[in-house]
Amino acid sequence: MNNTNKKNNLSDKNNLERKNLTLRVFEFFEDIGIWILEKIHLGKIANFYKEHIEGMRYLICGGLSTLVNILAYVLASYLIFFAIQNEQLKVTVSDTFAFIIALIFAYWVNKTIVFDSKCKTKKELVKEIFSFTYCRIFTQIISVLMMNFAVIIGMNDVIMKVIANIVVIILNFILSKLIIFKKK
Repeated sequence: MNNTNKKNNLSDKNNLERKNLTLRVFEFFEDIGIWILEKIHLGKIANFYKEHIEGMRYLICGGLSTLVNILAYVLASYLIFFAIQNEQLKVTVSDTFAFIIALIFAYWVNKTIVFDSKCKTKKELVKEIFSFTYCRIFTQIISVLMMNFAVIIGMNDVIMKVIANIVVIILNFILSKLIIFKKK
C-alpha cells in the first residue's frame, strides 16, 4: 500500500471516529435508500438527494420531528389532558407539551444529522442550545396562534396541526441555517 492510500485510509478512519453514532446510523439507512433508488432506476432522484444532502436531511428530520410533534400532541390532547374542559386551554397545553418533546428531538437530529454541529466549548454549546430554543419558541408562538385560530373558526385541530407544522418547518430551516448552526 502506498503512502497516499495509507493517508486516505487514516483520514477515512479519523472521519468515521469523529462522526457520532446517530449520524452513522442515519447514513447507513440513507445509503440503503439511495441504493434502492438507483436499483429501481430512479438514479436522478438519488443524484438530486446527494447534491442537496443538507436540505434532504433537513426534510427527513423535519418530517420525523413533525411526526413526533403530532404524536405527542395527540397523546397529550386525547390521553393526558383530556379532562381539561376549556378547548382552547386543552389545545394550548397539549400543543406546548408536544412542542417540548419535539424540541428535544429536533435539536438532537439537527445538531447530529443535518448540520453536524461541533461545539468546542461549553459556552458554544449553551449558546447553540439557547439560540435553538429561542428560535423554536418564536415558531411555537406562531403554531399556537394558528391552533387557536383553528378553534375559533371551528376547524379540526389535527388538520391545523399539520398545516402549522409545515409553516414551522420552513421557518425553522431558515433560522437554523442562518442563525443557529451557521458555519463559522
